[in-house]
Amino acid sequence: MTDALSPLRAQAAEDHLLKAQLAHKIDALLKERGLKQTEAARLFGVKQPDVSKLLHGDFRQFSVERLLRFLVALGQDVEIVVKPHAGAPQAASLRIA
Repeated sequence: MTDALSPLRAQAAEDHLLKAQLAHKIDALLKERGLKQTEAARLFGVKQPDVSKLLHGDFRQFSVERLLRFLVALGQDVEIVVKPHAGAPQAASLRIA
C-alpha cells in the first residue's frame, strides 16, 4: 500500500529545510553585524518575539518570500536562478548558496 500523502510530506520537508537554511543565514548575518533582536525586528517590520522565534527554529509563520525579504533588509542581494536540470541521476532541487 502506498502512502498517498508521501509527495505532500516530501514537499513540506523540502520547504522546511529551505526555510531553515534561510533562517540560518539570517542568524549568521545578525551575529556578524552585532544586531540585537529588537534592532532586527525594527529592520524587518516585525515584533521582537517573532525574531526570537525565528532564531530559535520556529519559522512556520514566515513564508520563504518573507525570509528572502529579511535578507534584503540586511543588505543582501537575493537572486533566484531558474535553469534546466543538469541531467544528473538525482532529481532537480532547490538550494541556498
